[in-house]
Amino acid sequence: MSIRVLAAGDHFVQNRLLIDALRREVPGEVDVRELTLPWPVEPFGRVGEVDEASDVEDELIEALRGVEVCVTQMAPLTKRVLDASPDLRLFCVSRGGPVNANLEAAARAGVAVTYAPGRNAVATAEHTLAMLLAATRRIPQTHADLAGGVWRGDYYMYDNVGPELEGSTVGLIGYGAIGRRVARMLEGFGANVLVHDPYADVPGGGVGLSELLERARFVSLHARATAETAGMIGAAEIAAMPRGSVLVNCARGALLDYDALCDALDSGHLFGAAMDVFPEEPIPPGSRLLTTPNLVMTPHLAGASKETAMKAAAIVAADVARYVRGEPLAHVATP
Repeated sequence: MSIRVLAAGDHFVQNRLLIDALRREVPGEVDVRELTLPWPVEPFGRVGEVDEASDVEDELIEALRGVEVCVTQMAPLTKRVLDASPDLRLFCVSRGGPVNANLEAAARAGVAVTYAPGRNAVATAEHTLAMLLAATRRIPQTHADLAGGVWRGDYYMYDNVGPELEGSTVGLIGYGAIGRRVARMLEGFGANVLVHDPYADVPGGGVGLSELLERARFVSLHARATAETAGMIGAAEIAAMPRGSVLVNCARGALLDYDALCDALDSGHLFGAAMDVFPEEPIPPGSRLLTTPNLVMTPHLAGASKETAMKAAAIVAADVARYVRGEPLAHVATP
C-alpha cells in the first residue's frame, strides 16, 4: 500500500532533493505530489498566524487534498490549512525550527509536526567565521575601493587596522550545534574562547554575560530567539564591550538592538560588525544599516549551502520513514 506525500519544496530545498530522499528512506511505495514554493525569489513573511512562510495558503490547500504527509521548508501550516486538510497526519518542516507551523492547532487536529535540527550548523558556523574575518580585515570595503579604481594606503595605518584572532578572546553567546562548531574553529585559530549559555553543558561551566562582554574583543551571537533573549544585546551591553571590538550576528535579528549597533559603529566604539540577520527582512529603504560605516552584511544566507539543503531533505525523509514503520518520530515538535 502506498502513502501519498506532498513535496512542497522551493528553490533551495528543492522537490528533487525531497523526493530523492523519500525514495531512499521510506519503505514501500510513495505516491508523491509536487508543489513548488517561490522562496527565496519571493521573501517569506507572516501568513495567517504563522511566521517565516511563503504566502501560498490557497495553493497548499488544493495540493493537500487526499494527502497524508507533507514535506516542506516554507509552506504555512495555518489553522485554515489544517481545517481544509482532514487527511493530513504528518507535516515535516525541513528547517531548524517549525516557525511556519501552528503547533497548537496541529496538535488539536491530530497532525504531528517535525523539524530538522542541525541541518545548517556547519554552513552557519563557517559563515560566522567568514563574517568575523571580513569585518576585522575590512575585506568588503577594500574590495569595493579597488573595484572602483581607488588604492587607499590609509587602511594600513595603525589606528585603522584590526586585531588578529590568534591570542584574542572571542565570546560566544549560545552554545548549541552552531556555537560548538564555531568554538572548535576558533580554537584552531589560536583564539581564547569564552562561552555564555545558561542552558547548555559548557566545558568549564561558561561565564556570565557581563564577564564575557567585558573580556571579549570579538562577540558572536548564537542564541535562539525567545521572549527571554529578545533584545539581549542593547546599548548597555555594547558599551560594556572593549573599545575597538567586533560584533557578529548570524543567529536572529531579535537578539540585538540595531539602533544601538549603528550608534556604536558611528561613534567608533565598535571597530566593525557583521550581520546576516535583521529586525526587518528585506532591509527597508532608508534604514540606517545601509549607511552605517564598517558594517558587513549578507542577506540571511549563513545557512545556505548545498549540503544544508541535502541534509534537510534527508532528516525529514527519515522521520517520514519512521512514521510509515510505526516508530516514534525523532524530531517531533507537537505535544
